[in-house]
Amino acid sequence: MTGGAGRVAVIGAGPGGLYFAALARQSAPGREITVFERDGRDDEFGFGVVFSDETLDGIAQADPRVFAAMSAEFARWSDIDVRHAGQVRTCGGHGFAALDRNRLRAILQRRCAELAVDVRYRTPAPPVGRLAEEYDLVVAADGVNSATRTAYPDAFRPELDERPSRYMWLATDKVFDAFTFIVERFDFGVLQVHAYPYSAERSTFIVELAEEPWRRAGFEALAARGFARGESDTASVRRCAELLAGHLEGHRLIPNASRWIRFTTVRNARWRHRNLVLLGDAAHTAHFSIGSGTKLALEDALALAASLGEQPTLEGALAAYEAERRPVVESAQRAAQASLEWFETIGRRTGQGPDQFAFNLLTRSRRVTYGNLRARDPGFVAAVDTAVTGAPEAIGTPPMFRPLKLAALELRNRVVVPPLATFTAVDALPSAFDRAQLTAHALGGAGLVIAGMTAVTPEGRATDRCPGLWSDPQEAAWRELVDAVRAVSDTPLGIQLTHAGRRASRAVPGPDGTGPPLAEGGWPVLAASPLPWDAGGPLPHEANAVQLDSVTADFAASAERAARAGFDVLELQFGHGHLLSGFLSPLTNRRTDGYGGPLAQRLRLPLEVLAAVRAVWPAGRPLLVRISACDWAPGGTGEAEAVAICRALADGGADAVDVSTGEVVAHQRPPYGRGYQTPFAELVRAATGLPTVAVGAISHHDDADSVLLAGRADLVAVGRAHLYDPLWTLHAAAEQGYAGPGAHRPEPWAAGSRRPPGPGSDRVAPRLRLVREPAPPVHRRWRPGPADRPVPARNPEEER
Repeated sequence: MTGGAGRVAVIGAGPGGLYFAALARQSAPGREITVFERDGRDDEFGFGVVFSDETLDGIAQADPRVFAAMSAEFARWSDIDVRHAGQVRTCGGHGFAALDRNRLRAILQRRCAELAVDVRYRTPAPPVGRLAEEYDLVVAADGVNSATRTAYPDAFRPELDERPSRYMWLATDKVFDAFTFIVERFDFGVLQVHAYPYSAERSTFIVELAEEPWRRAGFEALAARGFARGESDTASVRRCAELLAGHLEGHRLIPNASRWIRFTTVRNARWRHRNLVLLGDAAHTAHFSIGSGTKLALEDALALAASLGEQPTLEGALAAYEAERRPVVESAQRAAQASLEWFETIGRRTGQGPDQFAFNLLTRSRRVTYGNLRARDPGFVAAVDTAVTGAPEAIGTPPMFRPLKLAALELRNRVVVPPLATFTAVDALPSAFDRAQLTAHALGGAGLVIAGMTAVTPEGRATDRCPGLWSDPQEAAWRELVDAVRAVSDTPLGIQLTHAGRRASRAVPGPDGTGPPLAEGGWPVLAASPLPWDAGGPLPHEANAVQLDSVTADFAASAERAARAGFDVLELQFGHGHLLSGFLSPLTNRRTDGYGGPLAQRLRLPLEVLAAVRAVWPAGRPLLVRISACDWAPGGTGEAEAVAICRALADGGADAVDVSTGEVVAHQRPPYGRGYQTPFAELVRAATGLPTVAVGAISHHDDADSVLLAGRADLVAVGRAHLYDPLWTLHAAAEQGYAGPGAHRPEPWAAGSRRPPGPGSDRVAPRLRLVREPAPPVHRRWRPGPADRPVPARNPEEER
């Protein structure tokens, strides 16, 4: 038999296990499939589950009978309501389909019966080792607390990330007519609800609080007693009903084994072991705020059944299944992680107005963006634009092309080209390539271009190919470069000053971003503490008092030179493991004098440098500071210290903070991904009021627009994308159809303001339908029964 699986055991008769059993039997009628389930056939667990159109298309193709049965019972709608600060904002055009989980199980049970799958209810699965001996394949669909995964930890290598927030899964007999987010601030903190309809009689109603508000609200005491399996925390349910009575409008909250739990993100290094394979929540989980675990489980089931049919061996089939599904799941988990962290920290955003807050919530996972929403519901985005800017004329101007005043400097747009080291300097002088790169970026449309990494002393260079600004020849070279750029562009120019600290005296980095220590011609390395950057690095000298005074003076002297050279903006590098970053991080500062120990003392040298630079840097020219807001290593700088650092920088005269993370220690483990550092810019901005620059894997204009309109940052730094395309900003304007003052295109390039035509761009599609299909409505509410049809949404203007 294809896939080598003639006899199959399935552990768990949830939707994922049943759907796999049906598909696997359907594709190979001779296959013997036994499903073990400890609960009864008619036992009911859970409430509604939501499906995407993509998943439904797969079900329709794989088993039209199952799809038809599901479709007959779907609740369908396209609107999302965000209830916040006593107001409602509605965004349409999304498209949802939901179904009672227990009805879904009944549909799949019936399908398994039609296909003669042996489903054994109230029959706990035998030990998985015995099943593996008796069956060709064992599919573990046994949920988030999978006994199969627990039995083979060395094979699957699970990682269980239990989150701090508490949530309770409930239903209500209030039938919401759209996906509804409720965000209420009480004296104990913020409480949020995720609610959506799933039948003509009920809606799912998930209540969630962060740990501290949960305790202060009194839920800890109510949840303290033990609960039997299947028992609900009825006291907490009553308390939730009281708190949310205004939204329930006299309707009930309905529990089903409902109690406070923490969400656990499940990841496994491997999903298969010999003839065992994990499916659904046993293999992975994704936070409920981005969709349904049932959705992922059904997709797993389809992929596993298909792989068994396509591959000649069981080993090949299981490998193909994991290879196909893992990238999909990891993508979903990245979005889910961003979403759950957004809700965990929701309190930092509730001060926003209802329009911006709704936009922020909708774009929280980074999957939904400014461009998505403008395509789905242009009226919603226009309302947010108007509310955020206070100017109707802002409609049509993408957020990235709106001006910003930073100190006394007017920036034409919000795009920054950050310091991008070329490693082409000779004798610490900026090279011809530096000039070419800065000129290209200045012509490319960004609002600000910053040169770097520029050392304040010879020993402060990261490599022997880095430029400096400690001598008259260097100052003259930079002045000449600035004048050359200004001859063709009026884009403001900045320069980043740094002392590389323990990251100094290394070779030019390779593709991995790190370079080995210089074998010859190196120089003594200065640091907060005598800790090498990595195992092969030189041992730094712990800076003494005289050297610390000298460092402060060196930064001030270089700042004066930068001003005379004509730079509009100055940035100080206090992050990325360079010298001043080394003083800030508890991982790299082990000093016992007045420059080490508690944060106030670790801040001492950075603040002395900032004060000295502020004293000589011209008033009105912006002074930025780059920090690493998180070390991505245990015991390192965290959110609370990052906020304290930035408050101190604000008090010391910084005009904005360039909020980066990491590169402080070599053993860091950052969760790389699109916009992964942006939440730290949002944290600093909300906590301190300082303008922030968001950095890190922002490479598409849609992401930049989303960050800015959501209020997560004031500026976005786009680095590698500008190396790929020095005209990134101008091209972003063309792609968005924008030609206003925020995207200055040099007159000689005016003819290139539109994307050149490519193959097929001149083809016009013929009409092939006698009767045109109407465009789907932007707003659709759930109206159960025969009258289920698109209906107008409530008028957002009446709710303002």
